[in-house]
Amino acid sequence: MASYIHERKDWPRFSWSRKRLIDRLAAVRHRQGCLLGRMDALNPILRAEAVIGALTDDVVASGAIDGVEFDRERVRAAFAYRLSPAGGVPADDRTAGAVGMALDATWNFDVPLSEQRLFAWHAGLFPAGSGESIASAWRDDRPGPMRIVSGTPGRERIHYEAPPARRLPKEMRAFFAWFDDGVTTPDPVLKAGVAYLWFVALHPFDRGNGQIARAIADLALARSERSAQRCYSLSTQLCADQATYHEILDETQRGDLDITPWLDWFLGCLDRALHAAEKTLSGIRGKARLLEMPAGASFNSRQRTMLERLQGGFEGGLTSSQWAALAGCSQDTALRDIDDLIGRGLLTKDAGGGRSTSYSLAPLNSR
Repeated sequence: MASYIHERKDWPRFSWSRKRLIDRLAAVRHRQGCLLGRMDALNPILRAEAVIGALTDDVVASGAIDGVEFDRERVRAAFAYRLSPAGGVPADDRTAGAVGMALDATWNFDVPLSEQRLFAWHAGLFPAGSGESIASAWRDDRPGPMRIVSGTPGRERIHYEAPPARRLPKEMRAFFAWFDDGVTTPDPVLKAGVAYLWFVALHPFDRGNGQIARAIADLALARSERSAQRCYSLSTQLCADQATYHEILDETQRGDLDITPWLDWFLGCLDRALHAAEKTLSGIRGKARLLEMPAGASFNSRQRTMLERLQGGFEGGLTSSQWAALAGCSQDTALRDIDDLIGRGLLTKDAGGGRSTSYSLAPLNSR
């Protein structure tokens, strides 16, 4: 009896229920379209800010899932340098490798996936001289079978055992052919979920499989959008959902070839990532509105300062008492400032009332 998905007779002929996924897929596609429209409405500087922020989050979170720690500011600086040489500083080799992989996956989404391309990504993640340099080649079984194991020595739990290394050349050729077949394969968003699962099931490298699988999914998502302007981070949501992620992955890798539950979970995770990006872009668009207004002509200095604080993500709303304390003014002055901004449609009163009434930035569609 087969223990793992790659041992099934019809591997890798995955199947799924379109009926069960159609509503979830439609919601994701709708969010993608809305986000692309919002990105197009931004000026180039703010658009670059959104892209750098999303890609930075993605690299840091993808590494964290695999226990690799990247310095966020170094990653951000590396993206700024690559996107605009005047906007950052060159990165160390390992950071540069992860950044290069992310940019290649999203910028060059039309370039076919190949052995050489994956080897280049792998070499970037484990550069020579880093102390973790690994020859860029498919794994072999000389150290023993490739297994995903948890627990302490003597009390290990085997979560998964990948297919024997001798199968990898043929398996990877089939994977590449399917990935770049634009005729008989599913919707590109579904393809991202299938590709992720398929790649991690093969586990073709000794290390770095998770990070590369997520880059492959990002590539498929960029193809689904026909855009290199990435403003959301799937890896960040995967990292936030790690407990359920590992649970559904374990179940799927030990299950049959009907991967409907995995794709349903994957689409839900992607939908949450897109929803989080909507909030981020709303803040950036609010910032654009603020920056476009003449300094001093539209707001007093207190109002401008507090709006910038709210756009930076002030948790839980802002009360008039907090406004007064932070702006260094009286309670009456704070309330006049707030009422003025409510009248202009820039602030809104949060639910509740009384002495603890708080205020937040008004939704963009109400301004």
